[in-house]
Amino acid sequence: MLYLIGLGLADQKDITVKGLEIIKASDIIYLENYTSLLQCTVQDLEQFYNKKIILADRNISEQGSEKIVSEAKDKEVCFLVIGDPMSATTHIELLRLAKEQNVPVKVINNASVLTAVGITGLQLYKFGKTTSIPFIEDHPNLETPYNVLKENQSLGLHTLMLLDLKPELNKFMTVNQAIEILENIESRKKENIVTENTFVVGCARLGTDSPMIKVGKLSEVKNIDFGKAPHCLIIPGKMHFTEEEVLEIYR
Repeated sequence: MLYLIGLGLADQKDITVKGLEIIKASDIIYLENYTSLLQCTVQDLEQFYNKKIILADRNISEQGSEKIVSEAKDKEVCFLVIGDPMSATTHIELLRLAKEQNVPVKVINNASVLTAVGITGLQLYKFGKTTSIPFIEDHPNLETPYNVLKENQSLGLHTLMLLDLKPELNKFMTVNQAIEILENIESRKKENIVTENTFVVGCARLGTDSPMIKVGKLSEVKNIDFGKAPHCLIIPGKMHFTEEEVLEIYR
């Protein structure tokens, strides 16, 4: 049996009761280690679960999918995902592969940044396509997040931008770096989608005990220190007055 289990966004105690019971009864426990960052250590998780955890980087998760599914044919295997397990395409591939090979699979959902952004006061059903901003050195001709923003803005929709991270290098993109990347793209395209006056919402550590949310003009927010990762950036579309009222508390 393969279990895809969401851990939530904060620490070892964000696991659901159902998820915890399954982990304690399982034979092999993997933890994906490249899509987000918990506010606790792997050792904290192991102590809380009383189980040894195998860290799964991108290669193990993607190229090693066959091995994980194969192990689940005669063992109880857990694949732990920060946030919700179905929020990343890699984990959907694990689900597909297990179904294809007739391996029983069960998904245990949990909180995700895709819903945690509701704390900003922006209405979730008014968000458009979510996009990611990778480190510019990996994608020097990057345009995708800018184009997604442009499309969402044309429809009056909010844009959530998830920021890149490389846990193995202890490297996590900040709101400030993300804004700089968008400004660099704007300087090439010159379409006035991202300007000094663009209203933005910078967020850090959503879903934890120490979230940080700051709103304002891009020129203001890009100078704020948001502290520990993970960070994300929201550029609102057309807002209802109730959304604007809630956002004011984060100035």
